[in-house]
Amino acid sequence: MNEDGSRIETPGKEITDKFEQITDIIERRVAPEGVVTSDMATYAAEEAINTAGIDKEKLDYIIVAHNLGDMKKGSLYPDILPPGFPGKSKLGIKNPNAVAYDMTFGCPGWTQAMIQANYYIKSGDAKKVLVIGADTVSRSVDPHDRDIMIFADGASATILEARESEEPVGMLKHIARTDTADYLDLLQMGPSYNPEQDGIYLKMLGRKLYNYALTYVPLVAQQCLTKNDMQLQDVKKVLIHQANAKMDEAILKRIFRLYGEKEVDLNVMPMTIRTLGNSSVATVPTLYDLIVKGQLKGHELQSGDNVMMTSVGAGMNINAFMYKMP
Repeated sequence: MNEDGSRIETPGKEITDKFEQITDIIERRVAPEGVVTSDMATYAAEEAINTAGIDKEKLDYIIVAHNLGDMKKGSLYPDILPPGFPGKSKLGIKNPNAVAYDMTFGCPGWTQAMIQANYYIKSGDAKKVLVIGADTVSRSVDPHDRDIMIFADGASATILEARESEEPVGMLKHIARTDTADYLDLLQMGPSYNPEQDGIYLKMLGRKLYNYALTYVPLVAQQCLTKNDMQLQDVKKVLIHQANAKMDEAILKRIFRLYGEKEVDLNVMPMTIRTLGNSSVATVPTLYDLIVKGQLKGHELQSGDNVMMTSVGAGMNINAFMYKMP
């Protein structure tokens, strides 16, 4: 339906063809009916813990980035209590000093949680931190709103561990910003476009959001490079939030333009949105995971490579950090 509640007369095939042309999405992933966000978070965390080969009882912090908590399929009411989800309990972690809490920062939640985890480690307050990004965004959308066809479900988890090195590796310096004065309503909860349907749903002002991201994400990326004393050519990959393929390509072109580069190397920006959709906080860590495991064709990372990870979303919030492969 349209925003005024009137029916959309455009044939469905025409809508989906245009949707693919704009976003590049041909399919998405949604969680099975009996699976909630904390379940997916737990699956991802278990794999991360096993891959890292650490003792889960020695985790100092567990930061869970999400937006809507354990929203069951068919329910319009998210459950975000207790803090840190039931994730710590589902992981079977008994250590009371493993502090678990939530990060709700829109789609940039995982990247912001990584920034916080880095502070804990650099300060000496923590040696091991589990950072999770998980969401079932598909359960918060209005079935009568065509704009919501981008949203999907997903989860990814990361272990950060303190290591001494002769030169900085891992998490480097970051940039973050929040714009609320003029952009608070670009993503918000609101009523269905169908006046006969009850409840509140995730709504976005797509065109305004596109323009906002195109204006400010390239500037944040440039500020991040400057803060790290780097130039564009120092970056091997840019892992950007998978919101809209055309938007991400336009953002990358503007980043290149800021450095006087007319020719854009799109291979620097791997994409997963075509088959995974927009899984909010899970998109950036999923990208990284697929690359390091050799599961994203044409993309790889080696020791010493610099990776920029950046995201934009509700708030409106933008952040970016540099990561140097150990």
